[in-house]
Amino acid sequence: MYIASTRSIKVIVNPSYLEAESNPEDNEYRWSYHVRIENHGDEAVKLLSRFWRITDGGGRVNEIRGAGVVGQQPVLEPGAAFEYRSWTPLATPSGIMNGLYQMEERASGAVFNVTIPAFSLDSPYQAVRLN
Repeated sequence: MYIASTRSIKVIVNPSYLEAESNPEDNEYRWSYHVRIENHGDEAVKLLSRFWRITDGGGRVNEIRGAGVVGQQPVLEPGAAFEYRSWTPLATPSGIMNGLYQMEERASGAVFNVTIPAFSLDSPYQAVRLN
């Protein structure tokens, strides 16, 4: 489990290797990741967009940007949480992901970035763990 907090927003990520959906013989490795975003602040916030940096074991970087997450732009009231699952493929048996969520304070309209913690993507086919 990987955790980061920014301005009273806590992001918790739990990755897992998808053995059944991976094909190591063809350099195809897949992971799912479960994300929980918690609002520990006093104001409602809306998740506007995401930015992911995915780095494989060979150092190749793939950057992904887009509106919301899993087709949604959730509003988190004070004390509320939002959870989702997604997945990513790699051509190597290990890698690392990190990123940012762009959030908006609903009352003021102020926009700010929330850190997504860096987390390792480790398969049983990689002897050395990145994290």
